[in-house]
Amino acid sequence: MPSNPGNKRVRGVSVYRPFIFGSEAQLFDPEKKPANCPPDHTHQWRIFVKGVDDQDISYWLKKVQFKLHETYAQNVRTIETPPFVVEETGWGEFEIQIKLYFAPESNEKPQTLWHSLKLHPYGPDAEGMKERREVVVSQNYEEVIFNEPVEPFYETLTGGGVNGVSRGKGKNSKTGARTADIPVGDSPKNPYSRVTENKELDRMAEATKTVEQMTMAEKERLVEREKRLAELRESEGVPANTKRK
Repeated sequence: MPSNPGNKRVRGVSVYRPFIFGSEAQLFDPEKKPANCPPDHTHQWRIFVKGVDDQDISYWLKKVQFKLHETYAQNVRTIETPPFVVEETGWGEFEIQIKLYFAPESNEKPQTLWHSLKLHPYGPDAEGMKERREVVVSQNYEEVIFNEPVEPFYETLTGGGVNGVSRGKGKNSKTGARTADIPVGDSPKNPYSRVTENKELDRMAEATKTVEQMTMAEKERLVEREKRLAELRESEGVPANTKRK
């Protein structure tokens, strides 16, 4: 029986696509609390999956399923068109299961993520943020990697055919194909950029340097202790290679 041409994979290729998932929450203004809100609810919140800098991701992500706490009516919410967002009210924090469903031609299984809903501000100015009723943002940058995607999905991911399209990351500036590039600079709405990435790399490099310095200092202290121990043994007439009991 002939194989399905749609199942033919582009060998040796990995295509990644960045996205953001997370939540935003805000304490109710007592005077502006929604009329249909349960009396014990204190916050308005939303859970979302979106592109970096609000880039379109619906060409590879076809629907998102959010599984809320079981106390919510219809706690499994499936969003089939962007924006992939669920808005609710509540009083407590809990984990939300997020399941990503990819384009039908991808032949890829759904991917599951977990996000802890944050209602209360945290950090050095937590009390001030609470008094000002500032929005509590808790989000993560993530990348989904499609290893050796089938040809139809590869074309969907890159915006072009297999031939003539650069491989490895699915990038192709010459043909205008879809790419996985993130913005060069950050903005108030988007903290994920090349600038942020470089700052993080610099921070990690500095941390690595600090650890190396601490390791070297500890080695020097160890050598000094061994030297001192050898001197004590010699002064007591104990051979250097003999352990004291």
